[in-house]
Amino acid sequence: MNRVVTYRGFEIHITLSPVAEDMYSVTFQITGHNIGRLSVDGAVVNVRRGPFSQRWAYLIGEIAGQAAIDVILGPDN
Repeated sequence: MNRVVTYRGFEIHITLSPVAEDMYSVTFQITGHNIGRLSVDGAVVNVRRGPFSQRWAYLIGEIAGQAAIDVILGPDN
């Protein structure tokens, strides 16, 4: 199960993988800008502390992706 969210010029690709009935593990991938020497564009990140229900999994994946972008770019003025 996949979802793509746009945030600050990047795309956050959220992927859910079923681990039990109605429970999912979450990964996210940030694509978009080339960040130069950091080379984080395209890295797949596993979200810890799961599994989650489908609704929570998408929310947590989106928030984690947004937080990662905020760390890379700094505060949005």
